[in-house]
Amino acid sequence: MARFELRLPKMGESVAEATITNWLKNVGDTIDMDEPVLEIATDKVDSEVPSEVSGTLVEQLFSVDDVVEVGAVLAVIETEQDTAVASSSSQASPSEEVSEQVLETVSQPLTQAMESSDTAVSSSADRFYSPLVRNIAQQEGIGQQELDALSGTGKDGRVTKTDILAYVSQRKAGSSQAEVPGVVLPPTSQAPVAAPSAPLASSVAPKQIEGSAKPQSVPLQQGDEIIEMTRMGKLIAHHMTASVATSAHVQSFVECDVTKIWQWRERVKASYQAREGEKLTFTPIFMEAVARALKDFPMMNISVDGDKIIKHRSINLGMAAALDDGNLIVPVIKNADQLNLVGMSKAVNDLAQRARTNKLKPDEIAGGTYTVTNVGNFGSIMGTPIINQPQVGILALGAIRKVPAVIETSEGDFIGIRYKMYLSHSYDHRVVNGALGGMFAKRVADYLEAWDTQREV
Repeated sequence: MARFELRLPKMGESVAEATITNWLKNVGDTIDMDEPVLEIATDKVDSEVPSEVSGTLVEQLFSVDDVVEVGAVLAVIETEQDTAVASSSSQASPSEEVSEQVLETVSQPLTQAMESSDTAVSSSADRFYSPLVRNIAQQEGIGQQELDALSGTGKDGRVTKTDILAYVSQRKAGSSQAEVPGVVLPPTSQAPVAAPSAPLASSVAPKQIEGSAKPQSVPLQQGDEIIEMTRMGKLIAHHMTASVATSAHVQSFVECDVTKIWQWRERVKASYQAREGEKLTFTPIFMEAVARALKDFPMMNISVDGDKIIKHRSINLGMAAALDDGNLIVPVIKNADQLNLVGMSKAVNDLAQRARTNKLKPDEIAGGTYTVTNVGNFGSIMGTPIINQPQVGILALGAIRKVPAVIETSEGDFIGIRYKMYLSHSYDHRVVNGALGGMFAKRVADYLEAWDTQREV
């Protein structure tokens, strides 16, 4: 008999820890190879941890709601395979994996912060800080004394990522007293600090927008039902609030005639499905047009980092996907401009399917440079989406409608039936003016209206 140590696997360049949400196997249960043992959640995505061996679960080293670092041993599985121990020992040691994650969690500004002894922080016998919390503290210039003064909402008063990000938000607002429950703002923290880098900007979750009224308690009436928000629902709510507080949202709307695309898809969709074994939807067609427009207007493919603009070389398209519980998740198609229509279609279908079955990896919803959301799936003809930080633009695709329209010909104008839709472009007016925002949306429409109906796929 041999004992195999099931460790928390490396889940992406920006993930250093995860929270255990559910044990799928109990001590004494038999486990098959590749069978899920437990469910975990990060700040990006929920996922399962499968077993690498077959055997019997003999020990659980953590409980539900515990926060575990990458590389830590989660459970022990007793197996008859003599190679099990070798399999476990062949992995990098926990300290090596965690060290790598700490270095990769945030961007270059963190490296400079880590080299500064003035902001170095560490855990002590009385106070434990996860690598992610220490990274954020170092990047934001929060010293040991200031960090020790925070009261956390985690287990045994542990300062969680949510606690420190909420504190950072209040700190930047210049408040003399934090409004976030469980987070105490020291008097010394009123000094201005540098803006967060782009990787952290998307995770900031302020509880109160500066200048807005403090949320009031809602009085309950007879028959009212209280529904607790899900973990993902809370993350989305915080993310949206932070985006509205960060970016100056402006919208432009363009009507687009997609009759050629409708007719072309009707002609090729049956042969495509027979050949590729999957459906050809409108989404990859629209994503291809957006990728081409981003190449034409590279200043839409940017992020804001404080007073600096980061111009991205790669075009990584986020694709908002609806989940069965009503929430949205945004998987990312990396280097979308390098894919042909078949490749784009397969990427769209694969990410959408794995999003619905909770099989996405953390890296697959990170690194987006521009986002597309299809509000037409729900019957909306247009929408005003909120920017997915730290990006500066998001395009909403409205429902395709069959409408009467004026058609111009060499023989005169006449009324005909056309397939049309609205493109709604939300963009950050801090760095994108109305001309650029409008021209970008118009360029997407131009590519769609000029579709080659003789194109083969």
